[in-house]
Amino acid sequence: MTTPHALDARTTSPGDGDGDSIWRGRLGRTSLGLFSLAFLVAFESLAVVSVMPEVARALDGLALYAVAFAAPVAVSIFSRTASASWIERAGPAPALGWGVAVFAAGLVVCGTATSMSGFLLGRAVQGLGAGPIGVARWVVVAQAYPDRLRPRALAVMTSAWTVPAIVGPVVAGGLTHAFGWRVVFLLGPVLAAASLAVAWPAARSLPGSPSTAAGPPRGQAVSGLAAAAVAAAAVLLVSVAGQRTLPAWPAWLLLGLVGLALSVRRLVPPGTWSGGRGLPSLIGSRAFLMASYVAAEVYVPLVLVDQRGLSVGLAGAAISGTAFTWYAGAAFVSRPERLPAPIGTPRRRALLGAGAIVLGLLAVPLSLVAAVPGVAVATVWVVGGFGMGVLSSTSVTEVLRRSRSGREAGHSAALQTSDSVAESVALALGGTVFAAAVVHGLGVGVLAAFAVPTACVVAGLLVLGRGYER
Repeated sequence: MTTPHALDARTTSPGDGDGDSIWRGRLGRTSLGLFSLAFLVAFESLAVVSVMPEVARALDGLALYAVAFAAPVAVSIFSRTASASWIERAGPAPALGWGVAVFAAGLVVCGTATSMSGFLLGRAVQGLGAGPIGVARWVVVAQAYPDRLRPRALAVMTSAWTVPAIVGPVVAGGLTHAFGWRVVFLLGPVLAAASLAVAWPAARSLPGSPSTAAGPPRGQAVSGLAAAAVAAAAVLLVSVAGQRTLPAWPAWLLLGLVGLALSVRRLVPPGTWSGGRGLPSLIGSRAFLMASYVAAEVYVPLVLVDQRGLSVGLAGAAISGTAFTWYAGAAFVSRPERLPAPIGTPRRRALLGAGAIVLGLLAVPLSLVAAVPGVAVATVWVVGGFGMGVLSSTSVTEVLRRSRSGREAGHSAALQTSDSVAESVALALGGTVFAAAVVHGLGVGVLAAFAVPTACVVAGLLVLGRGYER
């Protein structure tokens, strides 16, 4: 078994770096690989958002618009769980190569689809590849970097979202205007191949753990995959039912929530949703807090456009700005040893992030107050993005630090699954409440929906401290 001490020695040996830099020697190549993979995911995610209205019109699939976003999230829950034990046994390289190849195949299916059902199949295939990519990237961080350098590696991955946040929609829109929406998907495999070529050497050098070679008992493995399949189906059902377009949608929504309650507990550490001390609350608090911000995000530009009269471009700039402040937050905590004493511990850094998120959420009610300038609303909102960067980097670093060798993939999968589930449920419930209340006015609908992110942030704050206890 490779011990953490051995990893530290390997990654700071002569020729691999100077002990403090992640951009020299082997670590430099690894950092470039992580950046390229994150850039691939970021660019495709933001480009898809931009071209989806055109896709829905061209394929006569407006009724399935929400499913196009929910499908990859749902399928990634299953593939993430399925890939965790594989990565623990064989190292991140095989699953990473497979994931990028499948992700690229999904892009091709989307780009050649002649119907909305075919397009949705492609989106599902993308999710099948995205799960292993997400887990493998964090395992690379855990195994290739010593503990003190991991926050900087995470900041590198976060930085990969900044450029796509600005140019992604513009490039996607330009390509769609010049060549049609299909080219946005068909060029994706080229970017995927380039990303894998950069990341592959670094991932290939990281072995699996001999202690997990045998894997879990067959019955336990099958049970875990079954739970992941149920959770994936439940997330998809909750997301679609939350749009209130299905006949008898309340029953379907309830069925999806029950399915999640029964299945997700097998995919995350016991106590994740009930305040279990240590790792469970570390994962659960992060999921609640990040879900609060994601669930609130949809209402800020809506109010700025519909009530304040801002252009779509200006309102979108407020949202895009969070990519930069998110990176700023991750970069701020990337050198913990240089931080002032009041935020010198992981717990205090997590509280700083949570506090900034709470402040950012105030942008929603402030946006409804005509006396508050729109620029002030946008400023408050991007402060929340800073908090997301601080919290995300701090929580991932702490989870990887507490994971024994050979268990990094399982805990990474649990962390990402809890995020996906919490965010999907928060978005669905918020959308349902908004649709029911907006008949009384946009402001009433937004305030009613704001109860969902408020509940999420309260739940996250209640258990945040327990996550950093031993």
